[in-house]
Amino acid sequence: MKITISGASGLIGGKLVARLRERGDEVTVLSRSASTDPSVARWDPLSGPAPIEALAGRDAVVHLAGEPLGQRLTDEVKDRVRRSRVSGTRNLVDGLRATPEAERPGVLVSSSGVAYYGPHGDEEVTEETPPGDTFLATVSVEWENEAAEAAEFGVRVVRMRTGVVLDASGGTLKSLLATYRAGLGGPIAGGAFAVPWIHVDDIAGLYIKAIDDASWSGAYNGTAPEPVTQREFSKALGRALHRPAIVPMPGFALRIALGEMADMVTTGQRAVPRRALGGGYVYAYPHLDAALRAALNLPEQS
Repeated sequence: MKITISGASGLIGGKLVARLRERGDEVTVLSRSASTDPSVARWDPLSGPAPIEALAGRDAVVHLAGEPLGQRLTDEVKDRVRRSRVSGTRNLVDGLRATPEAERPGVLVSSSGVAYYGPHGDEEVTEETPPGDTFLATVSVEWENEAAEAAEFGVRVVRMRTGVVLDASGGTLKSLLATYRAGLGGPIAGGAFAVPWIHVDDIAGLYIKAIDDASWSGAYNGTAPEPVTQREFSKALGRALHRPAIVPMPGFALRIALGEMADMVTTGQRAVPRRALGGGYVYAYPHLDAALRAALNLPEQS
């Protein structure tokens, strides 16, 4: 297959590009930076429509580009988050619209997030759960609506609502490792909120399934089948590293560090991948302990 990907340098994008090339796919990367590599096409998502020459003749497009969320949500950062997701996706879809129909990719798989649902305590969240009203929830709704526009001109659209991706090379897990290895990890703000985790191999696998399976369309929760509380996650990470995980971090300390983002971090979603399971995806890492060992490159337990 021929596949174009935006956001290929990110945690998911890097893994996905490697997996696709390993199986023999031809991958074109959309990048803000100029390159002499013929597999790289220059495109700034905020500058205008994606280039037709990077879309025409491709079988699929995967859209992962967006402003990182692991930062204090100032007004300036919020504006960058919204524009990168909403305007960036609109510009990608405009590029698809301008691509001649005979050469237009058949599927767009667009990233989204479980923040779409807003806080739900311990309530199970499926793809049928309505959106919340937090900042990230409203951005996610607008983001998904822009992607869905591609369906109006015949493109199959899959919207992947991604959870906490486990990979020691980046993201949440990497940010926790130094603290836990020092024996200073533990529950955050009581640890009762849900963590909708997924191993990086499985989120890449879900994107590949969405590309390949013509029956997949609409929203999918990009999470593992067994979400856990943050307290359970903390204990599992401590077990994997053979370190105690009992030092609590109070909510007010997190709010000092992260501002408004702290409220989003500590009001998780028990999101379950009902549609992915129903659609035939088989998880490589359905259980947290094995997923953490794999993410940390630790030997399997006998």
